[in-house]
Amino acid sequence: MNFFDIKTGIFLLLNCTIMLMGNTTQGQHTTTSDPNFHIYLCFGQSNMEGFAPIEEEDRQVNPRALVFQTMDCDNLKRKKGEWYTAVPPLANCYYNEKVGLSPSNSFVNTLVKSLPDSIKVGIINVAVAGCDIRLFDKDQYQQYFDTYDPDHWFRNKISAYQNHPYQHLVDFALKAQKQGVIKGIVLHQGETNNGTPDREKWPEYVQKIYLDLITDLALNKETPLLVGELVDEQQGGVEATMNVVIQTLPSKLKQAHVISSEGCKAQDDNAHFTSEGVRLLGQRYAEKMLHLLDEEKI
Repeated sequence: MNFFDIKTGIFLLLNCTIMLMGNTTQGQHTTTSDPNFHIYLCFGQSNMEGFAPIEEEDRQVNPRALVFQTMDCDNLKRKKGEWYTAVPPLANCYYNEKVGLSPSNSFVNTLVKSLPDSIKVGIINVAVAGCDIRLFDKDQYQQYFDTYDPDHWFRNKISAYQNHPYQHLVDFALKAQKQGVIKGIVLHQGETNNGTPDREKWPEYVQKIYLDLITDLALNKETPLLVGELVDEQQGGVEATMNVVIQTLPSKLKQAHVISSEGCKAQDDNAHFTSEGVRLLGQRYAEKMLHLLDEEKI
């Protein structure tokens, strides 16, 4: 064998090795991430942010249930970019006797209780109360800064996410991918869009955001999107008619799964769930995800 044959052989061997390495990492950015560290991206508006009271049972959290802090919270003694036990609140720093509990709490707790002890579960929760779904559209989010103008509370919530909630979520998801594997996306939103003339386009808007996340994070194209219903008609939900639109999402996006809010109790405003209702909804998100994991769809 002459020198050129040897050189060609080495070249082909290196190319095959690179291709094999590419196949093993397809769908995530890193080869060093722990496959037993499952990560979920949570986003939406007020119910996902946490608008129910935190009760004592919500503070009893398995140490394998974690939250990736996306902002500095001195009052919680948490620093952004660090993992903490998922004791609420999980979306931001703010809570009081009336707010702070999100369905992401019971979602992550139900998962770790049902999965093997070798698996830990982390969430990243970026949610903005009162937002239009298009606040999470990376190409038109700036048009939805003033949904409640001149109410400064809304602008303040957005500024806490670097004035770009979608990119904020992606930035921290990229950091998290160095340690674990993103297994799913969890959404609760729609109340604000129910009052817009183009509410029927909501599934289209969600589909775009989902596909952007898949691309920007190099996720498995079958990554599930779990979408919760709003407070339903039986509970007197003031935005319950939006559930009809939400239920059409799987027909447009096959990776989407709608989570029923039937029986999830509502607060007096009939827009937000009670603590009991929030827990039940979060458990249903988790039960659906566990079913998908069992089916090995991801």
